[in-house]
Amino acid sequence: MDPARPDYPFHYLIETLNDNTEKKFYNVPKLGGTKYDNLPYSIRVLLEAAVRNCDGFRVKKEDAINILDWKTKRNNVEVPFCPARVVLQDFTGIPAMVDFAAMREAVKNLGGDPTKVHPVCPTDLTVDHSLQIDFNKCAIQNTPNPGGGDLQRPSAKLSPLKVQPRKLPCRGQTGCKGPCDAGESSRNSGQFSSQIENTPLLCPFHLQPVPEPETVLKNQEVEFGRNRERLQFFKWSSNAFRNVSVISPGTGMAHQVNLEYLSRVVFEVKDFLYPDSIVGTDSHTTMVNGLGIFGWGVCGIETEAVMLGMPVTLTLPEVVGCELTGTACPLATSIDVVLSITKQLRQAGVAGKFVEFFGTGISQLSIADRTTIANMCPEYGAILSFFPVDNVTLKHLKHRGFDKARLESMEKYLKAVKLFRNDQSSSDEPEYSQVVQISLSSIMPYVSGPKRPQDRVAVTNMKSDFQACLNEKVGFKGFQILAEKQNDVVPVHYEGNEYRLAHGSVVIAAVISCTNNCNPSVMLAAGLLAKKAVEAGLMVKPYIRTSLSPGSGMVTHYLSSSGVLPYLSKLGFQVVGYGCSTCVGNTAPLPEAVLNAIKQGDLVACGVLSGNKNFEGRLCDCVRANYLASPPLVVAYAIAGRVNIDFQTESLGVDPSGKNIYLHDIWPTREELQHVEEKYVISSMFKELKEKMEKGNKRWNVLEAPESVLFPWDLKSTYIRCPSFFEKLAKEPVSLQPIDNAHVLLCLGESVTTDHISPAGSIARSSAAAKYLTNKGLTPREFNSYGARRGNDAVMTRGTFANIKLLNKFIGKPAPKTIHFPSGQTLDVFEAAELYQKEGIPLIILAEKNYGLGNSRDWAAKGPFLLGVRAVIAESYEKIHKRQLIGIGIAPLQFLPGENANVLGLTGKEQFSISFPQELFPGIQLDVKTSTGKIFSVIASFETDMEIIIFKHRGILNYVARRFL
Repeated sequence: MDPARPDYPFHYLIETLNDNTEKKFYNVPKLGGTKYDNLPYSIRVLLEAAVRNCDGFRVKKEDAINILDWKTKRNNVEVPFCPARVVLQDFTGIPAMVDFAAMREAVKNLGGDPTKVHPVCPTDLTVDHSLQIDFNKCAIQNTPNPGGGDLQRPSAKLSPLKVQPRKLPCRGQTGCKGPCDAGESSRNSGQFSSQIENTPLLCPFHLQPVPEPETVLKNQEVEFGRNRERLQFFKWSSNAFRNVSVISPGTGMAHQVNLEYLSRVVFEVKDFLYPDSIVGTDSHTTMVNGLGIFGWGVCGIETEAVMLGMPVTLTLPEVVGCELTGTACPLATSIDVVLSITKQLRQAGVAGKFVEFFGTGISQLSIADRTTIANMCPEYGAILSFFPVDNVTLKHLKHRGFDKARLESMEKYLKAVKLFRNDQSSSDEPEYSQVVQISLSSIMPYVSGPKRPQDRVAVTNMKSDFQACLNEKVGFKGFQILAEKQNDVVPVHYEGNEYRLAHGSVVIAAVISCTNNCNPSVMLAAGLLAKKAVEAGLMVKPYIRTSLSPGSGMVTHYLSSSGVLPYLSKLGFQVVGYGCSTCVGNTAPLPEAVLNAIKQGDLVACGVLSGNKNFEGRLCDCVRANYLASPPLVVAYAIAGRVNIDFQTESLGVDPSGKNIYLHDIWPTREELQHVEEKYVISSMFKELKEKMEKGNKRWNVLEAPESVLFPWDLKSTYIRCPSFFEKLAKEPVSLQPIDNAHVLLCLGESVTTDHISPAGSIARSSAAAKYLTNKGLTPREFNSYGARRGNDAVMTRGTFANIKLLNKFIGKPAPKTIHFPSGQTLDVFEAAELYQKEGIPLIILAEKNYGLGNSRDWAAKGPFLLGVRAVIAESYEKIHKRQLIGIGIAPLQFLPGENANVLGLTGKEQFSISFPQELFPGIQLDVKTSTGKIFSVIASFETDMEIIIFKHRGILNYVARRFL
């Protein structure tokens, strides 16, 4: 869409940029004067998008005026937002592209032109979630070892696919013979400095070809074989649809690539400047808020509408100003800052609001720190966490390779529209709905767990807190282990040695990709700690499943070039690939001996990971306690082998001379970290990523894909299937139909997450999805994961509510089961729903508070819809998930304040009837009649008129498809 169309209402605000007559922009400050100056920066970006996209239809003039009047209109009006671009990751991207392909079929069947079905908003799809860790701790062939010792490990034979060597440039390090003329004879000479203030690796190492680590190649080879159908479909999508760019496997995580490569900060289209903005299908999309980019994660259903040119609608939110002051203590990492801010903002009640950071403490935070903080936005419930652009941002963009002319025009534009934050002055700070003050000086090292990310534990209290968890009743913090069982020890024989497992033993330790690998300081801290640990003679027990899954090759690059990667590998933290792994359950199976010991002793085994999700059972079914920690602490707990340790008084181990080694002995100082970060986290890393993006993946480049307008569906495929959402699509929507005599499919408690609802992780052999795949002739080793099969609605529907930790009150214990009341049978959730559908009986779900917590997942709504669920009645909802329900056509109904199923005396065994008036409006109350004669009222939890329109169309997919007709 042309942002400078003369028929738009605010065309008169277009000006040229200073002395550059070719560059134009909307001078939005002229619209509001002092009123504009008082707006939070994030609201200014929202206003600019409304002004630029104001066409009188999607965005009206009064929408822009309402945003300008934010101070008086917040919480009272709905406003549209037209993002500049969309980012998809493949787990959520494949159902979106499958829906687009199916929409082409539907438009054609109704007499329309399928070639018109294209995204109009630029869309990047990163294939990053199909990685599984099939290989770890593989051999490191011919790897120099600065600390001495043999780093080689046995491994399977490499793939015949050749990897082109890559030469790294010399930057004149100490010990270099000149402009990199050292010969072959010195490449493996072993001349490495052990002093951090000197160069860790000499130029011979930099001259050496640096191929991808062996584990990366082996896991990638399996990934391509296992996911060939999906990858071919992605490649067809990139060719068939305009404005769709697919980023090949092995490049990096969606939010990481978005941050390092895709983000513009300021868009320039046909010499027209406007702020970069985004919506994505990954909850980590808010990471780019740290770069001053406006955007957040939404459900896949809503994103599809954005791709087709529709705005996102939201209630004009409050903006909470978070004032940061002081300086964090030396031992506190940015992860500690993140967890502290997460807790305080959650306590401040920022759910459904914007958060904007200001204060003297901001200038002390690097871009990596800011993006890590912004990344945790979903954990405290805010829509976004915005850091306005300032000098730190520009410095980062210069390192990324932005040329001088681009940076100059960007700075001029941002200052012209007052979107550039002056960190030298506090007099021009905007007005906020409320202000939360956080002193960085009060922040100390923390971990988070054992079952929820918001439950922080000071590292100094970890031992006592874990003991308390053993004593407490089963719940968010408790495991209720009998006192006489708490000191049980189970021997484990593994690789010829005997080890001892107990409550608190670490069995999984993962530095993973989804939260903080973008932050060089914490990743380098992990590497430097590993270096000091290895030099002190410390090791990690071999039965612990350790892994390192960087967000991009950039991380591997600086860990390698700074010389710490071999030490991480020595401790078992070998690079396994670039993609979601441990945090979504894609970890390598635990050794059989360890599994048997855990079961034998009913042990509370532990996982430690540097991610942002740690719900019980998420990493592995048998690992009950999972802690989020910074990367260096993950390594430290892996070395200790247990979480119930007091690092202040208990040693990690002993050195060869028998001396106790404590955590403070190997913890890197801030000076060490700053030295290495400044030396190695430089523009060459961004250049490498750019080259990787442009060259692509060799397997991807030679992958064949169909060339056709309509996708040639293979009826035998178990990966890609034309979904059934459009089977009953008519040109016009039918009037709202009542829900008559519905049965309750599930009666759920508090804090049911999208992990409980949406299919994720591996496919259990006893599940309904496994039965389906078995009937298709597949063996268990071919099942793959639910994420890999998101393009097959038959698998995904069977995997809905299939989580083994699902607690359905009808069953009374965790299990993916429910009762089919007409027959009295206890069945898998899918099997019961299938029977209800054959009998023509509609379904509802009863739940308590916070229904739909967790990651934004479209199948958390699509799955229940295909099971036949017409409505959910809950005490409260996670905002993003509630939008998903509306987007697919499920009514989100809310108990009146103070009421729930227990208060109303509902057992869930009744049948429920609900009528919808044709004139719905936000917050309308509806009567629910039960088969026992009880009548109670619920609130129809719609927030905007657009949500009601979508619901009347039975979902956003039907609404958009009808617009094409």
